[in-house]
Amino acid sequence: METQVRTPQMVFMQPQRLIVPLFQRPYVWNEENQWAPLWADVTRVAERLLASPQARHHPHFLGAVVLQQVQNQTGSMQERTIIDGQQRLTTLQVLLDALHAELHAVGATQPAMRVEALVTNAEPFWERPEDRFKVWPTNRDRAAFNEVMGAAPPVEYSALKNRGARLAEAHRFFAEKARAWLTVDGELFVADRALSLERTVRELLQLVVIDLTADENAQEIFETLNARGAQLTAADLIKNFIFQRLMESGVDVEVAYEQNWKEFETGFWETEVSFGRLRYSRSSIFLSHWLIARTGSEIVAREVFTRFKLYADHEAGVPMAELLVQLRRAAAVYRSFVEAAANLVGPIDQVGLFAYRTNTLESEVFKPLILQFFDPEQEAIPSDQLRKALNALESWLVRRMLVRGVTSNYNKMSAEMIGLLHAAPRELAGDVIETYLSGQRVASNYWPDDDELRGELLGLLAYTRLRRGRLRMVLEAIEDHRRGWRGLAEGLGGQRVPRGKYAIEHIMPRKWATHWPLVGSTTEAERDQLIHTLGNLTLLTGRLNSKVSNGVWVGKRAALKEHDVLKLNMDLLGSDGGSWNEQSIRERTDELIQAIRDIWPVPAGHKSNFGSQPDRTSRKIEVADLISAGLLESGATLYVRRKKHSHRTATVLPDGRIDVDGIAYATPSGAATSITEKSENGWWFFLVDAASKKSLSDLWHAYVDQTAVDVDEADMPDEEDDE
Repeated sequence: METQVRTPQMVFMQPQRLIVPLFQRPYVWNEENQWAPLWADVTRVAERLLASPQARHHPHFLGAVVLQQVQNQTGSMQERTIIDGQQRLTTLQVLLDALHAELHAVGATQPAMRVEALVTNAEPFWERPEDRFKVWPTNRDRAAFNEVMGAAPPVEYSALKNRGARLAEAHRFFAEKARAWLTVDGELFVADRALSLERTVRELLQLVVIDLTADENAQEIFETLNARGAQLTAADLIKNFIFQRLMESGVDVEVAYEQNWKEFETGFWETEVSFGRLRYSRSSIFLSHWLIARTGSEIVAREVFTRFKLYADHEAGVPMAELLVQLRRAAAVYRSFVEAAANLVGPIDQVGLFAYRTNTLESEVFKPLILQFFDPEQEAIPSDQLRKALNALESWLVRRMLVRGVTSNYNKMSAEMIGLLHAAPRELAGDVIETYLSGQRVASNYWPDDDELRGELLGLLAYTRLRRGRLRMVLEAIEDHRRGWRGLAEGLGGQRVPRGKYAIEHIMPRKWATHWPLVGSTTEAERDQLIHTLGNLTLLTGRLNSKVSNGVWVGKRAALKEHDVLKLNMDLLGSDGGSWNEQSIRERTDELIQAIRDIWPVPAGHKSNFGSQPDRTSRKIEVADLISAGLLESGATLYVRRKKHSHRTATVLPDGRIDVDGIAYATPSGAATSITEKSENGWWFFLVDAASKKSLSDLWHAYVDQTAVDVDEADMPDEEDDE
């Protein structure tokens, strides 16, 4: 067995075939969980290389793969079986092939040829057509892989027979991303960007390759590699490094530990929290944020320890004992901000409200900015400039959420703003942030103006397109606005609405057909769309009984009044009876949009010049997506919710199909219907935990929350009237 760290150039350059065994699961990676994060890592390294071509750049580690040699005839092309890592290696091949085509398209011929050598074996080595490919997937993926990898560029994806296959979609994803990245600065800079991207994918990605001989026990090694063990976190590694340095300098390490590190080993800091797709200890996430705040550089989780050593030894400018004290003081700022976000009832200041709202938006990547704003080692930012900075950032975040702007560039922007703050006087911090955000001009980072916001929200199906917590936060802000909380002005009675507590209710119900007849020229489809828009949604202190919720307007209006203590509903309850119809919804939508524009304003005269976001193609969530995201394990047992069939179970297969009594079904509903012999919603029907009643539906919603993928209401697995 040989274990070596290798680049894609070293792995793929020589003529060879890396074969995925038939017994391995098919390709299951997807955009939200793997393709997009991989592309973000690649472009992050490429941007660094582009900025400093001659500097030494740390490679990006992709993980480990296990290969086993196959005995073949002397003189024939080498073959290896992929024991572990087929998803990673297959994805790399698809990425390289898509990039090769895009490099050719922009005239970067030589970089394209260098990438092509990593994808295609030279023709003299071919004995069969498939010998052209460096990687050959399992049988279920071969048709799609062969078609998209063999298609002549530019690939017409819509014409592919296997266009819906994940491998075809991956190829399209990387092609579109590469094309956009190469051309973002115009033709003048394409050549430099092509060289940077090509060198990154060839030389600045790394894999640990474990190469087994033909007679070694691959299964034993595979099980050992995948056995669960206690891994050291970034905080563990940094702690060891700090105290080793303190010992070397003669510091009393026991005193240093008690005074400045012990706090990091309490429950608050040891708690694992989500950051991106993964979970880390809060102490490790804090250390990453602190480093970004100090350096103004993007730092991914796996680089935290290495970057900390570099900062401590060469950039901090203070002894390790003092650096440890600074860490402890910054940690107090961080903890205060996190705890402020959890304050859901009672008085709250602007910083706390900003913490709550940005936490609801899951904008973790901007916490380094908070550490920069409140850095105990620097002069305090004047209060008016601090308000300006927080207001600008919150408006930018909320407006981009409402127009459903992409978030892939947020890490880079956070680091860039910190870099600008480092270079500017503290008394100009708010001006710096507002100027930076209002100056963004590309789709991934611009600040939506009033016209775009209104145009997007007028027809936005807010209930189905926005996550419930975010939608609730917007309605809460409108309620506070109606109570008089505007800028520095306190609301009447001095009380804000409780945060994260109230239920979202449709005024005209989702099940409207019985008691809410159509009037005029409105069609059923138009009404089905309109009921999910902002003007038909409100907050209530408690959820209404379903019969009342779906009942006639007179009864619902009375129920709203009984449950209501909110100014948000005064127009509904104060009307003279009448009716609630499509025109009422449109008028109220316009009113709420104006409130949103007032709550989260843009600088005077600001124009983003983007018009409106392009229509998004919604995607159907599959069980394979849950497996890919780590929410569900292959082989998991599913239990039946209905008592009549509670003795029946099903099994999750590696490719996301559901096995019932030896027959594999493509969807949960198909599997459920096979059990009851009538139409069933399989996401609701199957439980992943019989004791807690946790269902596939719960995992479906967790996946949507993690990824922000767009879905159609028809694909939503629950059948509740409201949340």
